[in-house]
Amino acid sequence: MDPYVLLCCRTQEQKSSVSTDTGSNPEWNETFLFTVSGDVSELHLKIMDKDTFSADDFVGEAKIPLESVFEGGSVPPTSYTVVKDGEFKGEIRVGLTFTKERGHARDYEAEEFGGWKESSY
Repeated sequence: MDPYVLLCCRTQEQKSSVSTDTGSNPEWNETFLFTVSGDVSELHLKIMDKDTFSADDFVGEAKIPLESVFEGGSVPPTSYTVVKDGEFKGEIRVGLTFTKERGHARDYEAEEFGGWKESSY
């Protein structure tokens, strides 16, 4: 398995590197930055398996509530359940940090809400 993670926070989406030849215990140790405004309540992780000659396979997903990181400023690496079709598939460990922007007001564009945003790679 050559897994990678799609991280989605409302309409913003980022992709981790592909972890090759790591089996069922991949490590990414990567940092991603999202700009949040309004009532963002969760970070959605979609774990995929990279395929060369066909569409990538969906492995599972995890939804991480963000309330505690907003209140405390950070959450140490914590295990979150990965599910596919309501069935437990494993866990993913994620640490989070929230930093408020200071110094000046910033104009934010309204984000659209809707279904999953497809990405092509």
